Amino acid sequence: ELHIVPVYGGQKIATQLHQLGRKPHFVVGTPGRVLDFLRRGNLDFSGVRFAVLDEVDRMLDIGFRDDIKAILSRVPETRQTIFVSATIDEEIKRLARKFMKNPLDVNVSRDKITVDEVDQSYVSVEPHDKFTMLKLILAQEDPPISIVFCNTKAAARKLAKRLYKAGIEAKEIHGDLIQKKRDRVMDRFRRHQIRVLVATDLAARGIDVSRISHIINYDIPPDPQVYVHRIGRTARMGERGTAITFVSRAEGKELTNVEKHINREIPRREVPGFTPTPPPQKVPEPTPPTMPSRFHLPVHGPAELAAVKPPPKTLGSRFRPARRRRR
Repeated sequence: ELHIVPVYGGQKIATQLHQLGRKPHFVVGTPGRVLDFLRRGNLDFSGVRFAVLDEVDRMLDIGFRDDIKAILSRVPETRQTIFVSATIDEEIKRLARKFMKNPLDVNVSRDKITVDEVDQSYVSVEPHDKFTMLKLILAQEDPPISIVFCNTKAAARKLAKRLYKAGIEAKEIHGDLIQKKRDRVMDRFRRHQIRVLVATDLAARGIDVSRISHIINYDIPPDPQVYVHRIGRTARMGERGTAITFVSRAEGKELTNVEKHINREIPRREVPGFTPTPPPQKVPEPTPPTMPSRFHLPVHGPAELAAVKPPPKTLGSRFRPARRRRR
C-alpha cells in the first residue's frame, strides 16, 4: 500500500512532520513548504528516485524559480526528473538542460494546443451586461458543475456574492482565502455540492475535478497561454466540454491573440433571449463653487471712491491708551 503525504502552507507543521516520520513513498508539496522542511532537516532526499514538477511554467511565473533550483540541487543526481506543463517555453528548456541529462520531449497533445473535445465559442457582451448574460447561460446550459474565471480577486469575490444572492450555489476561490477555507470549498466542489466555482487563475492551477462540463471566461485573459490552461479544466478523460468566453467590443485584440496562439478561429455564439441594454449613464459630479478672481472684481474710479463715506468715528477712537514706559 502506497503512503502519500501532502505538504503545503496553511496546515499545522506538527501534523505534517508526524506524517513524514512514517517514511512515505511519495511527498507531494508546494516549493515553499518543501524547501522549509529541507532546511529544517525534516526531509531526507538521499533516497529520492523521481522528482516531478507539475505546472512548472506557472511556478516559474509566480516566482518559484530560486526555490525550484534549490530543491533540485539537493536531489541525488541519479534521479529521474520529469517536468509537466501545458506550455513549454525557452525558460523551461533552459531549466531542463541544467538539471536533466539528455531530456526527452514527450508531447501528448497530438500537435494541438487545445483538444477537439472542447467546444469553444465566444459571446459579444459589454461589461454592464455580463452578469445578465452569465445567468442566462447557466439557466439554458444547466451545467452540473462549472468554473467561471475572473482576472482579479476582487472581481471573483463580487461575482460569487452576486450569484449567491441570485439563488445560484456559487463559491469563490482565490489567493486571499485561507488554506482551510480553500480546502473546504474544493472538497464541496469535488463532491458536486457547489454548482459554480468562481476562480482566479492562480487558485485554479492544478484543479483536477471530474465532469467539469463548462468553463466560462467571465473576463478574457490578457495572456493567451492562460486561456489554454483555463479551458484545460474540462474535457478530461475523453469527455466533452464547453468553453465560453465573454468578449466586449474593446477586447477584440485579446480574442485575436488567443486565436493566433491556438491556431484556430473561435466561433461567435448567439444566446437566445439576450437583449443588450444601453450602458448606464454616468452622473456628472457637482462642480465646487469657484471664488471670483480679483481681476474680475469691479474697478472703482475717482468719482466712485470720492462718494464712499469714511466710517464714523467712535468715542474710543478719540482716546488712545497711554504709552508704557520702558524700565
